Amino acid sequence: MDDDSLNIAIVGGGISGLVLAIALIRRGIKVQVYEQAHAFGEIGAGVAFGPNSVRAMQACSPDIHTAFHKVATRNQWPDKRNVWFDFVDGYDKDAPVGKEKLLFTLTTEDGANAVHRAHFLDELVKLVPDGVAHFKKHLDTLKLPDGDGKVKLLFHDGTEAEADAVIGCDGIKSRTRAWMLGGDDKPGAAPVYTYKYAYRGLIPMQRAVDELGEDNAKNAKMHLGQDGHILTFPVNKGETMNVVAFHATEDDWPDARHLTRSTEKKHVYEDFGDFGPTVQKIIDLLEPNLDCWAIFDTGDHPMEAYNQGRVCCLGDAAHATSPHHGAGAGICIEDAAVMSELLAEPSVAQAGARGLEAVFRAFSECRRERTQWLVRSSRRTGELYEWRAEGVGRDVGKIFAECRERDESIWGSRIGDLVAEAKGGLAAILEA
Repeated sequence: MDDDSLNIAIVGGGISGLVLAIALIRRGIKVQVYEQAHAFGEIGAGVAFGPNSVRAMQACSPDIHTAFHKVATRNQWPDKRNVWFDFVDGYDKDAPVGKEKLLFTLTTEDGANAVHRAHFLDELVKLVPDGVAHFKKHLDTLKLPDGDGKVKLLFHDGTEAEADAVIGCDGIKSRTRAWMLGGDDKPGAAPVYTYKYAYRGLIPMQRAVDELGEDNAKNAKMHLGQDGHILTFPVNKGETMNVVAFHATEDDWPDARHLTRSTEKKHVYEDFGDFGPTVQKIIDLLEPNLDCWAIFDTGDHPMEAYNQGRVCCLGDAAHATSPHHGAGAGICIEDAAVMSELLAEPSVAQAGARGLEAVFRAFSECRRERTQWLVRSSRRTGELYEWRAEGVGRDVGKIFAECRERDESIWGSRIGDLVAEAKGGLAAILEA
């Protein structure tokens, strides 16, 4: 390999892949992104970023931070600027529409920072130079070299590429992870169903205001209930209300190859039939036909290490989590900030192949505990919201205390501390 100029291949062109690419390019590192789709694109609607992830964006690149603020939407009332979510009793059948009982509120230094995934990705794409991205590149397998040669990427279309190192940012169905674990049939290669699914929808804001009241439509709300919960928050600079309605089930998901399926609104009514009038009105406002999303994660078989030689998994490819903390995308950006700082260390290029292997080992060792904790904690949080958590049930005080402790442990981290820990680990590995 050329010790003077690293060449990194990134598999996957979603948010984590592009954030990492931009961060590396800013640090003078050559990057190629291989995306299996015909163009950049994100599925899904609203996603929130906590203060820890916003700090990580700044560390990756000021341009990423600027791009985020172009599309970020916060609570529309100034006095709710710092509110992450108001948690309300969605199960009370006697509460009139828009008058649910407030159970508790969680706040952060900057409240709920919501973006539409596709809009954020569109802004990130503008920061990627021409010639970096390659489309219709579905990864089949990887080949590690003997000695200091290049890592080879073999794609489904028969083409190949090579790089000094490969970082898999290819999401919950990661081909990189499957290769690293030894094949598609190995434990952990495929994500697992968490026995929850979610209906997603978007409602024009004015219609939501007319039917639900201004507070319920324009500010982030979490409607709690037995075996389900519904969250709503503004996106598109306040033009749209995003709706995600989660439901717990004992039935298996019918097709693990496809994590979404089309459904009809009547099924939403069936799943939330015991909820109160406000939730029923939210369902009324949804389109007749909508998508149902299975909630999968990698929690049953966590990876023992995110690295193997000069190949590493990052983001959802390493630790896909359920969305109940609203922190999955943000933790991926933390990953990118740490990885980019490690790869930019002068000692890495000087050490050649050994330096890259050391970076990936240091990354894995410093990121694994926090990210795997998030996967487990997110599952637990989903149970808290749905009054199913062992030892807690419907005890609002216990739900509040546990949610606050878990969320603040995510939001309170400082990217500078995470990077310093990782660099310390890298130095120790290189000196050994």
